[in-house]
Amino acid sequence: MGLLDKFFGSKVSYPPLPPDSEAMGKLDEIKAPLEELAHKVRDRLQVVPAEHEAFVFLGKPPENFGLAWIHDGKVTSLNDFVKEHHLSDVKVGELIYRLGEAYQHASESPRFSADIGGKQMVVIPSKGLEQEVHQIMSNTLH
Repeated sequence: MGLLDKFFGSKVSYPPLPPDSEAMGKLDEIKAPLEELAHKVRDRLQVVPAEHEAFVFLGKPPENFGLAWIHDGKVTSLNDFVKEHHLSDVKVGELIYRLGEAYQHASESPRFSADIGGKQMVVIPSKGLEQEVHQIMSNTLH
């Protein structure tokens, strides 16, 4: 049935993110830029809430995806990050590969759904994934 699901676009549905959860509190902190991103992007969004920020996987990770980083009240796309830090094509390839691996490492992490800015998003409140993405981003710069 998995093959037919791919053809007909069947999505996994996740339980709603509890309104009183720590993850919801973190999302509330970054609500405005997250809603802005939701309005701009047509792709599926998977949010990894962090302390005062979030990482958002766009599209279909781990193979075909982008990443947005919400921090300091703004959204930084992966392209913005690459341009800002003058990363070579090789560095960008390594970065995307490692981010895809990090996503796969968190495949067993619980996932929830949340409506943010009128768009259904998947929320992955995984401390491990959050830390791994942070590490990958900072290692890319050094």
